[in-house]
This record gives sequence, structure tokens and C-alpha cells, in this order.
Amino acid sequence: MIRVATLTFWIAVALVVYTYLGYPGSIAILGRLRLRPVRCGPGRPAVTLLIVAHNEAARLPAKLENCLELDYPADRLQIVVASDGSTDGTAEVARGFAPKGVDVLAFDARRGKPSVLNDAIPLCRGDIVVLSDVRQMYAPDVLVALVETFHDPAVGAASGELILRSAATAVGAGVGLYWRYEKFIRRHESRFDSTVGATGAIYAIRRDLFEAIPPDTLLDDVLIPIRIARRGFRVIFEPRAQAFDRAAEAPDEEFTRKVRTIVGNLQLFRRERWVWSVRANRLWFQTISHKLLRLAGPFLLAAAIAANATLAGSGLLYDVALAAQGLFYLSALGGYLFGHVPVVGRWLALPYAFCLLNLTALIGFVRFIGGSQPVTWDKAADLATLEGRR
Repeated sequence: MIRVATLTFWIAVALVVYTYLGYPGSIAILGRLRLRPVRCGPGRPAVTLLIVAHNEAARLPAKLENCLELDYPADRLQIVVASDGSTDGTAEVARGFAPKGVDVLAFDARRGKPSVLNDAIPLCRGDIVVLSDVRQMYAPDVLVALVETFHDPAVGAASGELILRSAATAVGAGVGLYWRYEKFIRRHESRFDSTVGATGAIYAIRRDLFEAIPPDTLLDDVLIPIRIARRGFRVIFEPRAQAFDRAAEAPDEEFTRKVRTIVGNLQLFRRERWVWSVRANRLWFQTISHKLLRLAGPFLLAAAIAANATLAGSGLLYDVALAAQGLFYLSALGGYLFGHVPVVGRWLALPYAFCLLNLTALIGFVRFIGGSQPVTWDKAADLATLEGRR
């Protein structure tokens, strides 16, 4: 029993450390040793900015004003609003911007974003299609920054940088910290070769590389880019292309978003069997390290503490490790209970966010097994947009 517990403990700890520290460090080193610069160019290809919206009548005017103010030649830019069965007048609000050059695709029934993308992208006139949500605002030069990367024929998709305003809570601070950590990984994955997925609020693709996706796809911003990478193109991260939003302030808000992400990643691994293959998936190292091992996180953490409890009393190292784990989880609980206190929230942000994200992975696994995650997305009622500014 002791031998099994010892082996379990060290394997679990090693995998957790590799997932959250070893892989980011490894990809950063690889990104420096094998740097693949993107050959950007000054061209201005035809671009379509596609906004998929459901019941966004209140926020859509600010978004469209922001889009119309972007620094890109008007005769090379098409702005399209695709209304996914909206019942609040979203399509009518969008049509009010038709004199300014906004096109509207209004679908009667709500089917979910994947079905809308399948119908709308083939109708886009731009050689480059930029996919956007209503919530986030763009910096004025965002389109220029994105499309210049496509001067490099190896680039098939490009993701911009989403900048979050951290809230004065443990959740907000933790999400902000996590997002900076995530962007560090994506930046170095891009330098080495390609990122695994993109940022859904701001990414661009070559229109002729788009393949229709299953109508119940949960993460179009992972499936579309990784299929493009499968065809030999790069998926890069371009930090000059900036979008602005705020971090989640409430646990429920971040929990809902992250659970959907977890279920979507599980869906990807189940359906796209080729991603498991070293030969078929040139991004195998990134896919397994960045995506799959994180899905295993809660199980690895549970195995580590269970094995550690079995080993308690067998040596000082194991006693200290058990105490450290207990303290870490108590800190996470403190973040949940007192995260609204600014000073306390900042100190407890990391353990709280880490445990919250792993809890969502566990809940996501349960929902995936039960098939209870819907493809449609309902936004939180209190979400607010930020004005995109330098």
C-alpha cells in the first residue's frame, strides 16, 4: 500500500508541476531557441468583420460605433451582424446602421453560433474574416495589426490579445492573473509554431480555409483554428491587435464560462481523434500539454492529497507536503469567503482561482459525460462593456 501511495503521489505531483510550471517554461525556451517570426506586410486585403449576436440590442450600438471607427479603409471593410434568432430587436438595431455600411443577416430561429458561422462565413466578401463578439471593444488599429500577419503565406489564423480589467475581488484578481499566465503561454506557442486555439472575442482566419463545423460545437475558437493548423498553416498570437473587456467579478460568472470551455475541450478530444496522433497533429506537444493535462488537473490533485494522506507519518517530507496542501486549500476557501475584501482578495486570488478552475474542470467532466451542456450561450445579466482605448 505504501509503495502504491508513494508512486501515486510523485506521479500526480510531477504531472501537476509539469502542467502548470514545466510546460510554460518549456514552451518559452522552445520559443526562444526556435523562433519563427511572422513576415508581416503593409497590404490591406478585403476584410469582413463578422459579429454573431443573440439578444444584444442594448449593447450592439456601442459595438457598431466602435467598429465603424476602426482605422481601416472603408472600401476594403465589410461589417456584418448575424442575428441568431434574436427576440429583442437586435436585427432591427443593426439595420439602423445600414446607411453606414453595416450588413445584416437575420436568422429566425436560434440555433447557436456554430450554425450561424456555417451559414454566414461563406457569404462574407472579405478574404480575411475577423470573428468578434458584441461585448468586447477594439483598439482603433486592431484590423491593421491582424491582417498584416496574413502577408505571411504560412499564417492561416491570427488571434489578438484580450486585455482584461481586473476587479477588486478574489475572482477578478485571480481571473486577471490566470489570463496573463495564459497569454504568456500563447505568445511563446506562437513564436515556436502555433497556438492551440484562439481568443474567441478577437481572431481572424483566411475565408477559404474555413470548414463547416458541427452545429453543436462548443468552442469554435479552438476547433476552427486547430483544423486550419492541421492543413499546415500557422495559428499565431498577435499582441498588437487588442480588444478590451473586464474580468469576471462573481464566482458564478467565471464558473459558467469555464465549465463551458472544459466541456468544449473534452468534446474536441472525443470528436477530433486525429489530435491524439503524433503523426497527424504537428501541435501534439502543445495540445497534450496545454489542453489535455489541464483537463486531468482535478483528478491529479485528488490523487496527490489522497496518496499524501496515506503517507502521513511516514516521513517529514510527506507531513510537510500534506500540511502545505491543507493550507493551500484553506487559502482558497478564504478567497471564497472573504474575496470581496480588496486586500484579502489580492492575497488569496491565486489559490482561489486555481481551485475554482479545477472545480470547473470536474463539473465540466460531469456535464460532458451527461451531455447536459447546451450549445447556445446565455450571457450574464450584469455584464458591461468597456470602451476600447489605448
